[in-house]
Amino acid sequence: MSLQVVIGHGPAGAATAALLAEQGERVRVIGRSPREPEPGLEHVSLDAADQAALAEATEGATAIYSCASPPYHRWATDWPPLQASMCAAAEANGALLVSLGNLYGYGPVDGPLTENLPLAATGTKGRIRALLSEQLHALHDEGRIRAVEVRASDFFGPGVTDGGHLAARVVPNVLHGRKVQVLGDPDAAHSWTYISDVARTLVAAAREEKAWGRTWHVPTGPPRSARVMVALLCEAAGVAPVPVQRLSPMLLKAGALVSPMLRELREVRYQFDRPYVLDSHAAQEFFDITPTGEKDQFAGTVAWWRDRLATVS
Repeated sequence: MSLQVVIGHGPAGAATAALLAEQGERVRVIGRSPREPEPGLEHVSLDAADQAALAEATEGATAIYSCASPPYHRWATDWPPLQASMCAAAEANGALLVSLGNLYGYGPVDGPLTENLPLAATGTKGRIRALLSEQLHALHDEGRIRAVEVRASDFFGPGVTDGGHLAARVVPNVLHGRKVQVLGDPDAAHSWTYISDVARTLVAAAREEKAWGRTWHVPTGPPRSARVMVALLCEAAGVAPVPVQRLSPMLLKAGALVSPMLRELREVRYQFDRPYVLDSHAAQEFFDITPTGEKDQFAGTVAWWRDRLATVS
């Protein structure tokens, strides 16, 4: 049993911590907010950007999983010190740093997204993601830390709520028979990464030394449009199909006046206005991981949301 430290208890962090605990590892979860004890998990509340505090909290760790993410509108100010702190902790303690990233750094691309594409984004959030990735790999190449990066497309599945494009704004409406409004073209092909596959890939990447120093895309199923995904959710829930509409650009613009999240989404609209397809063949072959079957993905998502809505109602 080795100490595995997961930074962040959002959907990816929670799924990764739970998987590690199931596998018999000693797991410490670091987050800003105090949490109730959970079987197999030790929760520590601290600011992970505090280098001294994080280095102390990760002492003795075999691996540090970077699953935290600052508020969407604070990426420019909060991401650099957070990553600097995690890298410093990994260097001080000799721990492997397993970094969860996304696809923003590539920018708009014609054709499938593969790991060997240049990080050519020009928008603020895309450049931040590119910079974080470049810094991580530079430190690994210099021999200062051991690191591996795992990138995913938009999350969906159990535990994914307000931050998901196929979550809080969609699944409750499906279950209540109401229309769904989505960002961008509802018929554009899009890759959706199931949350448990994110956790499986992070853990697999940590355990395979030959994977270190590289970037991997989480094994992800075939691209589906938002309209098709909603139809499959309806089928899994046993409810009648619901209408799917594009979120009005005027409504989005008005909402952006009061919502930092909606305001920031304007930079990544291209991901939903055109096909956005993740190629994950390299990771599937290297780790021998296949995406969770679609039937299980939708059944798991619907069951989790039904339980959540029953609890809060």
